[in-house]
Amino acid sequence: MEFADVVRRRRMVRDYDPDRPVPPEVVERLLDHATRAPSAGFTQGWAFLVLESAEERELFWSATAGDGAPDGWLTRMRRAPLLVVPLSSKDAYLDRYAEPDKGWTDRDPASVAARWPVPYWDVDAGMAALMILLTAVDEGLGACLFGIPAERLDAFRAAFGVPPSHRPVGVVSVGYPGGGDRRSPSLRRGRRGLDEVVHRGRWGAPG
Repeated sequence: MEFADVVRRRRMVRDYDPDRPVPPEVVERLLDHATRAPSAGFTQGWAFLVLESAEERELFWSATAGDGAPDGWLTRMRRAPLLVVPLSSKDAYLDRYAEPDKGWTDRDPASVAARWPVPYWDVDAGMAALMILLTAVDEGLGACLFGIPAERLDAFRAAFGVPPSHRPVGVVSVGYPGGGDRRSPSLRRGRRGLDEVVHRGRWGAPG
């Protein structure tokens, strides 16, 4: 598929065919492409928790969705045959930038905040997630990036042994689209035009 078509066709898919698993070779391509995302200092401080078996996925949903009958969204999302959780590691970036070619050895919180006004460990893991989303489109699959509720993070960590050094930046569900997919009502807002978001030369200049 042409890259421009991949970008145009990318959307969040929220229903999957439960009877069509993602082929193993496609799973590997999704993960390989995720590691091709850019990262500050080529730190590559990300990690990916891959959940493929029915038991692994059921454990994920029970840990993150809690009790009670699932609503329509959850019912459809639970059909996804593959879940990939991209995680970021702040420590990996602090370690990398303490190396001789970077030399930021001071780990005082104030110094770290001054040097890292943006948490690039999260940004880079997010870009890796986008690579998975785009690769899914190219492979004829559907995918959706969604978050783990804050109050369920401890349960998620306990269920899968995720260490405190790593933080999930979201979850990517992947599979062949199902027949019950529903577009988000937020799409009614419309896509903002370039003239609304682009500033050429200085802020406020028309795009």
